[in-house]
Amino acid sequence: MEIDLALLADAATLDAAGKLNMLGVFDRIQVASFPARHDRIAMVLRFQGALAEAGQHELQIRLLTPDQEEMLSISGELTFAPGPAEYGGGIRVPHLINLNGIVFPGSGRYMFDVSLDGEHARSIPLAVFGPPVAAAGVASRHQA
Repeated sequence: MEIDLALLADAATLDAAGKLNMLGVFDRIQVASFPARHDRIAMVLRFQGALAEAGQHELQIRLLTPDQEEMLSISGELTFAPGPAEYGGGIRVPHLINLNGIVFPGSGRYMFDVSLDGEHARSIPLAVFGPPVAAAGVASRHQA
């Protein structure tokens, strides 16, 4: 079993036909000040595997700070079933996780580490920046 798609978005849905819809895919955010609360992050993961891998699998997601300290951990079990025979019968399953209200203490490169069955499967980086710093002694001018 592998994760063939892993990203962050403002929103994501899965319709009745299994079509994945994503809005606002990102890998960086800029904030006004710290600590900074981000209201919603939709994590999109798509699992792919062979028929023999159908069944229960353990998923763990950890959010690490730029200093590699764990600031969030989510774990659970997923059950995968084979797909339709006309598509080869393999496993290809999208999974959406909404992460609401995460507070980032400072700027830097954060990392969502995703493990499947106890083994690291993917990392999703997220750069968090504060307000831009104006260069000292440089005045901005607007020309008409």
